[in-house]
Amino acid sequence: MITFYGLKSCDTCKKATKWLKDSGLEFQTIDVRADGVEQSRIEAWVDAVGWETVLNRRSTTWRGLEDGDKEGIDAAKAVSLLVKHPTLIKRPVFEKGNEVFVGFSDAVKSALT
Repeated sequence: MITFYGLKSCDTCKKATKWLKDSGLEFQTIDVRADGVEQSRIEAWVDAVGWETVLNRRSTTWRGLEDGDKEGIDAAKAVSLLVKHPTLIKRPVFEKGNEVFVGFSDAVKSALT
C-alpha cells in the first residue's frame, strides 16, 4: 500500500492520483492542508531524503514568509516550518513500505511500481 501526501488543488498531485489509479496501485491519500501531517512523520521524511528535498522553496507559502524564517535553515528549523506551514512540503510525497519518495518524476513512478 502506498500512502500519498499532497494537496487536492495541486495539479501535480492530480496527475499523480490519476497515474496511481490508472496503474492499478493501491493507495491512500492524505491532504497535507486538510488532514495535516504529524511532526514525527515530517522528521522521518527529512531523515530519509533530507530537508532540502522536502522543503519547497519555490512555493507561494515560502515567498510569503518573513526573511528571518528563510534564513539559517537547518533540519530542525525546516521541520518546524513544515509543521507550521504544511503547504511548504514539496509535493507529492509517497511512502511505500519504509521508503519515501518526493516529487513525480519517472524515477519515482518506476520505484512505486
